[in-house]
Amino acid sequence: MAVNCFQCQYFFITWEQRNPRGCKAYGFKTREMPSVVVKRSSGMDCLQFEQKKGDTKQ
Repeated sequence: MAVNCFQCQYFFITWEQRNPRGCKAYGFKTREMPSVVVKRSSGMDCLQFEQKKGDTKQ
């Protein structure tokens, strides 16, 4: 199952047009969803995913 970055506490939105999404756990900004970049780079699903506090939707 793919990781949903919108539900992760490490996901953030930037003001940069070229890189509007970021991951605090891995320390990068990207145009794509960070979990997609991690999967493509490592071949594994994101291991840093942590559900946002108070966000019970899945």
